[in-house]
Amino acid sequence: MTCAGLTAALLALGAGAAAQPAAVDASAQIRRTSYGVPHIVAKDELGLGYGIGYAYAQDNLCLLANEVLTVSGERSRYFGARGKTLEQRDNLASDVFFNWLNSPSAVSAFLQAQPAPVRALLAGYASGYNRALAERRRQGLPAECGSGEWLRPISSEDLIKLTRRLLAEGGIGQFVEALAQAQPPTLASRQAASGFATALARQERFALERGSNAVAVGAQRSANGHGLLLANPHFPWSGGMRFYQMQLTIPGALDVMGAALPGLPVVNIGFNQHLAWTHTVDTSQHFTLYRLQLDPKDPTRYLLDGKSLPLTRHTVSVVVKAEDGSLSQVQRQVYSSHFGPVVQWPGRLDWDAHAAYSLRDANLENTRVLQQWYQINRADSLAVLQGAVERLQGIPWVNTLAVDQAGQALYLNQSVVPYVDQPLLEACSNPQASGRLVVLDGSRSGCAWKVDAQAAQPGIFPARLLPSLQRTDFVQNSNDPAWMTNPAQPLTGYSPLISRSDQPLGMRGRFALQRLQGEARLGIDELQRMVTDDEVYLASLVLPDLLQWCKGVAADVQAVCSSLAGWNGKADLDSGIGLVHFNNLFEALAEHPESWRVAFDPADPLHTPRGLAVEQAAVRERLHQAALASLRQVNESGMAKQVRWGQVQHAVDGTPVPGGPQALGVYNAIHSVPHGQGKRLVVSGTSYLQLVSFTDKGPEARGLLAFSQSSEAGSVHFGDQTKAFSAKQLAALPFTEAQIKADPEYQQYVISEGDKDAVASQP
Repeated sequence: MTCAGLTAALLALGAGAAAQPAAVDASAQIRRTSYGVPHIVAKDELGLGYGIGYAYAQDNLCLLANEVLTVSGERSRYFGARGKTLEQRDNLASDVFFNWLNSPSAVSAFLQAQPAPVRALLAGYASGYNRALAERRRQGLPAECGSGEWLRPISSEDLIKLTRRLLAEGGIGQFVEALAQAQPPTLASRQAASGFATALARQERFALERGSNAVAVGAQRSANGHGLLLANPHFPWSGGMRFYQMQLTIPGALDVMGAALPGLPVVNIGFNQHLAWTHTVDTSQHFTLYRLQLDPKDPTRYLLDGKSLPLTRHTVSVVVKAEDGSLSQVQRQVYSSHFGPVVQWPGRLDWDAHAAYSLRDANLENTRVLQQWYQINRADSLAVLQGAVERLQGIPWVNTLAVDQAGQALYLNQSVVPYVDQPLLEACSNPQASGRLVVLDGSRSGCAWKVDAQAAQPGIFPARLLPSLQRTDFVQNSNDPAWMTNPAQPLTGYSPLISRSDQPLGMRGRFALQRLQGEARLGIDELQRMVTDDEVYLASLVLPDLLQWCKGVAADVQAVCSSLAGWNGKADLDSGIGLVHFNNLFEALAEHPESWRVAFDPADPLHTPRGLAVEQAAVRERLHQAALASLRQVNESGMAKQVRWGQVQHAVDGTPVPGGPQALGVYNAIHSVPHGQGKRLVVSGTSYLQLVSFTDKGPEARGLLAFSQSSEAGSVHFGDQTKAFSAKQLAALPFTEAQIKADPEYQQYVISEGDKDAVASQP
């Protein structure tokens, strides 16, 4: 719907049928500018939340309704137990998990822990959404809502459930099936490990689909001597982690612009008059497992300091719709120890007669997350921002990078991390730990997380023991540990659960550090090109070696070599099929670090590993087999030899999308999956792209939302920004009153609980 169409609809429809009444006097002014971005003004938090919920539902009604259904554990009621969530989980497993996670007591306690302004934002958001729901029912629901029978008014509690799901993303949320299906060995039917293959792949994709790049440039390196910020989060293009652009204003108290996740009445990544900030998914651990020593007489009891204790049982009831439409209740037991819920993963975390595994997630006790962003939105200096983060410790599983007008650049690896230092790890870690999982001894109370009185909650590291760095040249992060935030000042000496300095940097991080080296002054254009150049950094390290190898290859892989020779070394729309073959070759080599000519050296992390050891017969044979496999894959997928990347990778509306795999060092990281003959559909990657340059007069910003503002195919804002992203055209972000009112698509309307119509006015 266009802004003009929206205004007409609002004038025609009353607010009297809003499904859930709000507190008295909730009102907001909503101005829409290009691409449908709302700029919401209210006199208080209640009205501001009211405007946010209303505007969001105008663009993404069905998306939020679907996510509320998921986090309320009600999918099986409407779509059956065997249906799938957006994340391809079985509905029943999802419902069991979320009924456990979002129990009435947990949600109530979380809501009661919120300060009054946050509770007002939540109440207003729910009421604004419900008003829009009532109006859109009368208009005719979007196709994405289907029959609409599962849509209902929402409450503050529903928004808390969404928030708790966000918190769990970095921990227990990656173990949904493992929690929902955990049963004692005397009761459990044998579970096939293959049933967890999708869950394992999803867990391993967490950082891939929720990565990010960020650069904060200070006065020493910025072109105008003020702060400069690049925010480039890589988040899913659909579902509950899909960003939404907006500006929020309470005159005299708040003026912030940026992007937020569904259901959150605060800006997660953005800027105000004084500073700009962003986040990147960190490498810190936010949970640990505990290996329980079970009582030999009873696998539902465990030994702690030699004493036999019962696992507590929590009965979860899920309403399930059968194929004939009838409803019935299915019950599952969730078992928990002193440390947390028992999780069972065949072949990885088995529950047998001897041992079981409990998971403790630090963020399940984090009730401070909304208040954290509420305070960041209002910060008027880096000192205030840093103080709020270190005091509240509400950031769940991301780093924070920020700059201010004076040209100070700040990096904070200040998230919620279990207080497990090196001595505790050495005394209690279990040798059966798998990969990055930290497994502690659950038979000794002395292996519990340490407690520090200065930490915001028991059992997490206090802020003073977490990495932070403030500089006037730059700080950066691309989902690497903290140590190389700026090579001139390495951050080392932390617990392995916080940050490690003995592993290779990611290719995106090395690319960024290469671009940032030297003394050249940087402007907003230079930072933008880091993304829009679509350079494949890995190609600069190994393509010459590959072309050398190609001089002696057999005829059966010559087509691969020809494509590599003709490739432009980028992942842009014009890149040829050499990009596809290059990616396939290095996916095959990823499990063979011995293929590097120069291995990783912790003393030289910016330049190692590098080179491809094509002089070794084993490497040449490995490449030959990978090339043959790549040819087969390309032929089977239906890609023509002369195809261009823009003809392969596309958004859901068919728009060609530049960018490529992060493992190749493509800063514009885009994750796509096979979708039809010779096609790939983007599912995550560059999402909200924001560049902010401070001047003597305040912030100047440009950016876009790569997947566009609305998730509804019938909206004119379903793919407009996606086309701009495809063309590498970032728009100026109107922030001041003059900029907003000068926008060529400016419209405004007022909504109030006391009126029957939204009052619209022309510019």
